[in-house]
Amino acid sequence: MSGWRFARLEELTAREVHDILQARAAVFVVEQACAFQDVDGADPASWHLFAREGGAIVAYCRLVPPGVKFAEPSIGRVITTGTGRGRGLGRELMREALARAGALWPGSPVRIGAQRHLEGFYGSLGFVTASDPYDEDGIPHVEMVRTGDTT
Repeated sequence: MSGWRFARLEELTAREVHDILQARAAVFVVEQACAFQDVDGADPASWHLFAREGGAIVAYCRLVPPGVKFAEPSIGRVITTGTGRGRGLGRELMREALARAGALWPGSPVRIGAQRHLEGFYGSLGFVTASDPYDEDGIPHVEMVRTGDTT
């Protein structure tokens, strides 16, 4: 793995944006068979965190400022690609994202919209379920919050 790249949309190269969108489509649209509007307008306001291996993106998420998706800052579009799975990269990605969120928005809680089957995973990272289940694009989700003082 080449290490983490963390940048605003305007700091990314055209190739990086292409590769991010390609990785997101591979996971969310193709693997999860979910037709949805991935390019939702939040990317320009967000920070993008990703790692590559052999040139391909293996892990990605975006950090969304408060007021864009939720009142609190959020982490979304969390993926590990097929080649990145089974090695703990999802946990490493989220730990890195939480550290970056803590630096950007010190002391602020972080809210996510988590796929329900990942509730335990996010719970292990300090997130607590904060909503009833809801359907998002045909997939059960819950909102989860992690307080700003959790390490």
